[in-house]
Amino acid sequence: MKKPSLHVIGISYKKASASLRGRFSLDKSSSKKFILEAKNSGIESIVVNSTCNRVEIYAISNDHKVLIKLLCKYSLGTESDFNSCGYVINGEAAINHIFRVGTGLDSQILGDFEIIAQMRQSFKLSKELKVINPFFDRLFSSVMQASKRIKNETKLSSGATSVSFAAVRYILDNVTNLKNKKILLFGVGKIGRNTCENLVKHTSNKQITLINRTKDKAKKIAGKFKLVVKNISEISNEISKSDILIVATSSSSPTITKDIISLSKNLLILDLSVPKNVEEKLKMNPNIDLLDLDHLSNITDINLDKRKQFIPDAEIIISEIKKDFEDWVETRKYAPTVNALKAKFKQIQEKKIKVLKKKSHNFNEANVTEVGEHLIQKITNQIASHLKESKEFEEELESIRTIFQLNSNE
Repeated sequence: MKKPSLHVIGISYKKASASLRGRFSLDKSSSKKFILEAKNSGIESIVVNSTCNRVEIYAISNDHKVLIKLLCKYSLGTESDFNSCGYVINGEAAINHIFRVGTGLDSQILGDFEIIAQMRQSFKLSKELKVINPFFDRLFSSVMQASKRIKNETKLSSGATSVSFAAVRYILDNVTNLKNKKILLFGVGKIGRNTCENLVKHTSNKQITLINRTKDKAKKIAGKFKLVVKNISEISNEISKSDILIVATSSSSPTITKDIISLSKNLLILDLSVPKNVEEKLKMNPNIDLLDLDHLSNITDINLDKRKQFIPDAEIIISEIKKDFEDWVETRKYAPTVNALKAKFKQIQEKKIKVLKKKSHNFNEANVTEVGEHLIQKITNQIASHLKESKEFEEELESIRTIFQLNSNE
């Protein structure tokens, strides 16, 4: 039987359109079912990360094909679709990929730090479902550490570094007389909230209305920014009064259809959802200018060249943290044996001290214990250092277990 190893399977913006990525999109409920079935099939560690730009599965498994089948089972994607534009990355290359994704180096918009928040939530769900082993725990903690350092120590995140900001940037660059335009934001999930914040921060528009299926969520955001909230039942009427409609819902089917739109003026629609939540047929309406996520992400960013200058700095930080992670992985290979050896030496020490105490009433137990523990630490450190550099690691580890009669599981 093949030994379990690290696999990444995924669909991303690099080869798949927003529509195709949408077929593989997984909501929290689907992700949970995916993880639980994977767990029941014997996969001990798995993280499911579904974002607007990619859907990726990170898992320690015997066979990556099982992961592909599960992805297709819990999404609307097919194995044929996956074979045409999906990818599989294994081993060391998979570790490198996870670091680059989590730090924004592999994002559709370079330096997009929304991805690490999404990865953190995905990791949290897996931890709650008890499918994170120590290796995964350390790996994802290291990626989060690298992301934090890059954000704090470089300017990789300066400028348009998120989908939400790209949408607002497009509005600023292409809509004239913006102050007097009416903006309707439909959906206040993560991207919707960020878009709302960027609208308030970067435009002087005071005519922003929020609609969300759960009105209370919209009220919380509206209260923060002093915006208007309307019921979802009023969406058709609100669209007819709007100049700009931003859709950031997370439905598996379109939430904006031609049936709810009645226009006598021009309307700019920005669909930030994956899968797309605005009906494609609306492009046929001469009064509507409909843009999706891929179009927005490909807009030339005047700050891109500046951010590219910080890629080497980011890669140095990743290299440093990845080296610490790799050292930890190496240590885990021999740490149980070295610890068992240390315990064995301490048993021998304790037995000898008992004998010496019986022989002498003036025996100084504290001094002898201190000397003994110093020697034990010295010896085990030397052995650990040797094992770390050894080219015959497994053979030497087995020899130590045999010589000192240590349990084979140690």
